[in-house]
Amino acid sequence: MKVGLTERLDSFVRKHDDRQLAALPLVLFVISLIILAITFASSGSPVKLGMDFEGGTMVSMASQESVTAIQQKYADYPITDVRQAGSRIIMQFGPMSDELQQELTTDVINSYDNVEINQVGPVYGASLQKQAVKAVIVSFIGMAIVVFLIFRTFVPSVAVVLSALSDIIIAAAFMNIVGIELSLGTVAALLMLIGYSVDSDILLTTRVLKRRGTPQENISNAMHTGVTMTTTTLAALVAMYVISTFSYVLSPSFSQITLLSNISIVLIFGLVADMMNTWMLNTSILRWHVTSVGTRRRKA
Repeated sequence: MKVGLTERLDSFVRKHDDRQLAALPLVLFVISLIILAITFASSGSPVKLGMDFEGGTMVSMASQESVTAIQQKYADYPITDVRQAGSRIIMQFGPMSDELQQELTTDVINSYDNVEINQVGPVYGASLQKQAVKAVIVSFIGMAIVVFLIFRTFVPSVAVVLSALSDIIIAAAFMNIVGIELSLGTVAALLMLIGYSVDSDILLTTRVLKRRGTPQENISNAMHTGVTMTTTTLAALVAMYVISTFSYVLSPSFSQITLLSNISIVLIFGLVADMMNTWMLNTSILRWHVTSVGTRRRKA
């Protein structure tokens, strides 16, 4: 009786031809590109930049006041976000003048207990932005070079690179949809996503190209290992997301760990996209390539 995720996915792949398998990943890839393009046209960046890259001030303090009351109290400042995390209130402000900054700092320190203030200047943020973009581009190019060196075959190598690119594009579009800003943490998540994506894609490509047996048998064998790897990582990430996001529900003394929460949710969605891209998009391209090569050899 086929009840497991791997068995259901394997059955799905067997029942559909290559065009049908590739259709959904490609449609989501195009939709994600459109979302990023709209965001770029409206804000000048494909994803919304966080304080790390735009500059600004983050204030965390112990308070029992409501979020609405805090928003009204600091409405004269360039406040961009207010949220409650357990017994603490976290406020985020955009760039402001030195005088306004000093006024805000004095007011918060005099009004609340356990105040933590982090400030990033706009010039430093712009520098970090350039470094982050370089890190993502260099990592992706490095990954593509390694993939081409390993397989030395154009179509399978392009399939691996396309799958990894789609993972990152879909994850970035997801960030725009749910309002997650690009921070140093989420950049790290996108970089980690490249590694996770390449793992499963190389596993699949190696099994299909370098092992004996029919393409479908090799795909099924790779799927059992790859899905187990990905679901194990997903389980760990879900646990990290729940603990870092909702631990304050158990005790008001715990506060939300925003950085870990954002990293884990971006990776969770990216790995779900990776499962789709690996076992539908990459699989369809590989199956078509192996079948085409076999047909040409028989004709020759």
